[in-house]
Parts: sequence; C-alpha cells; structure tokens
Amino acid sequence: MQFTSDPFLNAIVATLIAGLGATALGAVPAFFLRTLNERLNNNLLSFAAGVMLAATIFSLLLPSIEGLRNSGSETTSAVTQAIAFLFIGGFALWLINELIPHEHFGKGHEGPSDAGRLKKIWLFVIAIAIHNFPEGMAVGVANTTESVGTGFGAMMGIGLQNLPEGLSVAVALHSQGYSKLYAFVATALTGAIEVLGGATGASVVFVSAGLLPWALAFSAGAMLFIVSDEIIPETHRPGFENGATLSLFIGFGLMMFLDSVLAA
Repeated sequence: MQFTSDPFLNAIVATLIAGLGATALGAVPAFFLRTLNERLNNNLLSFAAGVMLAATIFSLLLPSIEGLRNSGSETTSAVTQAIAFLFIGGFALWLINELIPHEHFGKGHEGPSDAGRLKKIWLFVIAIAIHNFPEGMAVGVANTTESVGTGFGAMMGIGLQNLPEGLSVAVALHSQGYSKLYAFVATALTGAIEVLGGATGASVVFVSAGLLPWALAFSAGAMLFIVSDEIIPETHRPGFENGATLSLFIGFGLMMFLDSVLAA
C-alpha cells in the first residue's frame, strides 16, 4: 500500500492503522459492555485466526516466493528458501515463547516459571508484545513492497484480527478489576507495539532490499506460529469447536477474497 513515496514511512503508517488504530477501535465497545459472551468472544478470535492464516499465505508467503523467483531463483529454489525462512520465523517465536515469562488469560502462565516480582498484568502485557511485535513486522515488511495487494492485504489482515482482539483484551482487563478507561488505554498501547515491529521489519528491508522475500517468509512463520500455538488451541476448547471452525473458515474466506481482489 503506497501512502507516501517513502517505503519506510509507508510501513509506519500501515502499522499505525493496523496496530494502534484497529486495536483501539476494537476496544471501544468495552466502555459499554460489562462482560463479553464467551462463545461470541471465542468465535471472534477464531475469525481473527482465519484472517491471519489467509494473510500469512496470500500476503506474505506467495509474495515471498514471487520475489525470490523475480530475483533469479528457480521455482524449486524459491519455494525451498521460503519454506526455510518460514521455519526460522516459527522457531524464533517458539524460542521467545519458551525463554520469556508471560501470561495468557486463557492458557495461563508460559515460559520460565520464575517471573521474579513481575505483576500478572505485566506478564499479560509481555504476552501481547510477543504476539503483536511479529504482526507489526509483517505489516511493515509487506508495506515496503511496491505491490498494493501485498501491502494493503497485510494491513487489512492484521487490522481485521486486531478488532476482536482489542475487544477481548479490554473486556478481560476490566474483568480483572481495572477501570474501563485504564483497560482501553492499556489495550490501545498494546497495539502500539506493532508500530515498533513495523519499524523493525522495514529497517531490515531498508538495509538491503534483497532481504525482502526472506523477511516476508520469516514474518509468515512468526504469524503461523501465533495462529497454531496460541489462537486455535484457545478457541477450540470442548463445546466451542464447531463455531470456532466455522468462524475460522469465514475469516479465511473473507481475507482470501480481499487479497485476491486487491491483487487483481
């Protein structure tokens, strides 16, 4: 997506919209809701997983392979390189997940058990940071390309999934005893973490444009790990499987449609 003639600035603007903007917008209904229906919340998050899954494929992996082929790699080599960096991206997120203590409202504590004197709220913020940073990186990298479909597709994909996530996080924080205003501000700030991720991803590409296809595949691996390790297990709990599966299909189909139309 070309907001300006400066690719780095494009990445910042795109992550501001998809990260901070969409997360804050999603958190607004929390001012008027005391609680969020568990089944509805589950289906919204599963919808977000479907959107992210489609964005991973159509806005990151396929453009990565195309970029490698355009740079002179044979198809087999291009696909192999994309797969390699997909695995590296997933492994990097797994390693971070294992080494850094954090807390999920649903899954509970992950990472080292000794978190020192960190309060539970900060462990939760760390979990959101681990989640949002690679999402911002994906948007930032995608928006350094000249492809409207790739950049706008990644921004739309992450933005769409941040809407229900913002609502879920804000309501969850309020349920932990924080005021609605505090919950809204804290949730919005977790979205700002994506801007940092976007700046990091764009900086890597700025150093060398030749790294772009690998950076796209790396970002795809990080996002795929989040979908598989965090969102799907939480949304496919006993009694919620059918709604979660349908919601995931709807999210995937919508993002596939949007990306295909934008790329046409």
